Amino acid sequence: MSGRGVFPSEAHWRSLALFNVFRLLAALGLFASIGWRARFAQADTGSYDAFVVLAIAEVVLSVLFAFGIYRRKPAFQTQLSIQAVTDIVFLVALMHLMGGIKSGLGILLLPYLAAAGLISRGRMTLFHAAVASLALLGEQMWQSLSGQGGSDDFLVPALLCMACFAFAWLAHRLAGFARESEALAEQRGIDLENLGQLNARILQDVSDGVIVVDQHDQLRQFNAQAQRLIDAPLIAGQPLNALPVLARSLGAWRRDPGQPATLLQLEGAYKTLRPRFVPLGPDPDGSVLVYLEDMDRLRREAQQLKLAALGRLTANLAHEIRNPLGAISHAGQLLREEAGDDPLMQKLTRIIGDNAHRLERMVKDVLELNRRDRIEMRPVALAPWLSAFIDEFCQVERITMPIACDCPDEAVVPFDPGHLHQVLWNLLRNGWRYCSKAPGSLSLRIMLLDGHWQLDVDNDGPPVARDALTQLFEPFFTTESKGTGLGLYIAREICAANAARLEYVQLPPPSGVRFRIVFGMNDGQETP
Repeated sequence: MSGRGVFPSEAHWRSLALFNVFRLLAALGLFASIGWRARFAQADTGSYDAFVVLAIAEVVLSVLFAFGIYRRKPAFQTQLSIQAVTDIVFLVALMHLMGGIKSGLGILLLPYLAAAGLISRGRMTLFHAAVASLALLGEQMWQSLSGQGGSDDFLVPALLCMACFAFAWLAHRLAGFARESEALAEQRGIDLENLGQLNARILQDVSDGVIVVDQHDQLRQFNAQAQRLIDAPLIAGQPLNALPVLARSLGAWRRDPGQPATLLQLEGAYKTLRPRFVPLGPDPDGSVLVYLEDMDRLRREAQQLKLAALGRLTANLAHEIRNPLGAISHAGQLLREEAGDDPLMQKLTRIIGDNAHRLERMVKDVLELNRRDRIEMRPVALAPWLSAFIDEFCQVERITMPIACDCPDEAVVPFDPGHLHQVLWNLLRNGWRYCSKAPGSLSLRIMLLDGHWQLDVDNDGPPVARDALTQLFEPFFTTESKGTGLGLYIAREICAANAARLEYVQLPPPSGVRFRIVFGMNDGQETP
């Protein structure tokens, strides 16, 4: 806004510069009319020289004003007031030289006052009108005192003064409307900018990929998720034909919007995507909002929901099974004591005891799985931690053979130490069960690959059968009669809860078996 002490906008200075150009053109026009001397003779002023001086002064002042506007010094309102008063003095002086109020030049004050009021956005308009009125009344007073007019000639100056105030008031009101419109436009601009930032933020935070395609099938907007799902560089203005599979799907939808979109398998992107097209307007041939849903992620989420429900159900069942299971185990022990040396009874009670123990382990595993969300992740320095873990494992499992461990000192991973202990214990126990028990048949190796620390647990036992690979991490899948089928499943779920991934790595025969833990994964999901 204009005014002393407040830096005006560029539009104010531009308006003041245009007003000064008008002033300079008026002064040059005055120069062009200097040859019209008859009017001076009629005015009986003998002021031809004064007329020339007045024109030169106006031109010089216009140039000085232009220099001040260019330098932005002095302040905007100060410059405008000086220029407005200068214009009033110039017009009244010109009117005096041309014969006074009767010359009719006083009417020229009105557009100057209106322009000054609009440029100043209504400020000082009444002051300028008051200065113009005083100048007009002073000129008429001079005419009366010099004998060139009578006392009854004050009607015209009075009307001019009223017109000056009327124009000033009108300019003030128009400037008020202009201020309100400017403030509204500025607020609308701020709102639009905020809305644009909000839309961009929402666009980036949407879990699905979002692409905006115009009526010419060119990309206008997209979010980072869309670029990640497509796994290809996207550029605003890029033709959709760069993604031919998506372009064909969009073309089919434009021809028949009611037809459900088919799943997409983009070239180079190992993901299954489900597109959803939303027209941005009534015409499906216009701009379209394209949602890309990651079907693999949806399947994982659905699987997690089912597993969560299954976990709650099995936990409840496990609690219900524990009491009768304890009674069965206790009854089996009593029968064994009563059986004495009867081999048949000993065999039957042993079967009861083995299966009861198996059920007890299964219940324990299920309850442990249901508590996997109690995570206390912290940085774990693997070198000292693994050294202590291997000593404990060998002591508890009564293993005298050394277990090789190749771990860099700088290897630090985020994991719950208790969970890591449980996972590695399961993997090493399985490895020890199937390995040849020869030196070096069971080993651990840590390495850094693609920015992620990886822990390989190797043994020289027989590889997993090919038909069992797809079910290896499934719950209750086991190849042993005494197994529960929950060990690897629980280990994988614990790794996922700790933002890691447990996977089986197929090795060329006869290399053996390798299970790998990849630490620090964002999704915590296993690769297929």
